Amino acid sequence: MKAATTATVPEIYDQSTPSAGDLLSKQTEKLHAKKNSNELCTSDPVRVELTTPKVLDYKVGWICALPFEAAAAEVMLDERHPNLPFDSHDSAMYTLGCIGSHNVVIACLPAGRPGTSAATAVAKGMLEKFRRIRFGFMVGIGGGVPSSRDDVRLGDVVVSSPHMDHGGVVQYDFGKAEQGGVFRRTGSLNSPPTLLLHVVDRVRTNHERGRRMYPTHMARYVEEDMEEYTLPQHELDVLFDATYPHTGDFDCANCDRDRILHRRERNTKNTTIKIHYGTIASGNQVIKDAQTRDRIVKDLGGQVLCFEMEAAGLMNDFPCLVIRGISDYCDSHKNDGWQRYAAASAAGYARELLLLIPSEDVAR
Repeated sequence: MKAATTATVPEIYDQSTPSAGDLLSKQTEKLHAKKNSNELCTSDPVRVELTTPKVLDYKVGWICALPFEAAAAEVMLDERHPNLPFDSHDSAMYTLGCIGSHNVVIACLPAGRPGTSAATAVAKGMLEKFRRIRFGFMVGIGGGVPSSRDDVRLGDVVVSSPHMDHGGVVQYDFGKAEQGGVFRRTGSLNSPPTLLLHVVDRVRTNHERGRRMYPTHMARYVEEDMEEYTLPQHELDVLFDATYPHTGDFDCANCDRDRILHRRERNTKNTTIKIHYGTIASGNQVIKDAQTRDRIVKDLGGQVLCFEMEAAGLMNDFPCLVIRGISDYCDSHKNDGWQRYAAASAAGYARELLLLIPSEDVAR
């Protein structure tokens, strides 16, 4: 009779590791301890690679709309590669590096030029310069659509996923006005590449079994003393009635607390972040009115999870997955307090997903 063998659990899924929530809490405590003791941070998880891969060696594109989103993305790199020479004919600045076995190009939209047109221009420029890019990610912040069904909250992540008649992203402001004041949306946007959808399914399966790696990746912001990219105080995550407008200056100190909608407490034993999959609404305007938000969502069949401003300019020209960290609720109460943490959440999820893609699948 053969002796019984003992299966070894891979280190990446070692089930003896602390919970995601515990890990982030301990890392944040360590950050505050370092701040209080004036200890200098001497560790840097990102190495600068001295040998530069060729332009044709880059297979993955990562596009951000804002500089702090690009900063969040750069922390996810395992190695930094030297920058390309300045090109006056290219509106984008690129950060080159690798995540795992994948060479990655990070690009940020030009300052002060958000929206679908700028995203299209950056994506086309990237594909012209890095001609072997197989797919990409649009990673950054978005405005969440709160509902009792999906319970989208600040810091959560929304991933574009085909649902019903939509391929994952819908452009809510593209169409034509018809008689009677009716606005009819026209055209359609492509779904994410099949390879990425398969890997998303793998990530979802891992998460169902408690195998979440994005908290480990997000701990890098603590290691780099990027305190603004760590979890804000939860009492700042408040949702007001859609009919109640903001009162006062930057924060909601003067807003009527009786108009706050009370939501059930979340179980944060495993993680403080929830990942949502479904439809992302994209358009060229910032939504800062809850009633406008709810009207558009209703017009789109009630299935929208978040709003953003760039993805509609990418889907038909740049095969990509859209990943958005929730930084506000698309209402008049929005502020910047959650933006960097939301960008970190989205970047951590993108890294987790990319590390599950075999390099041979990208090379095909």
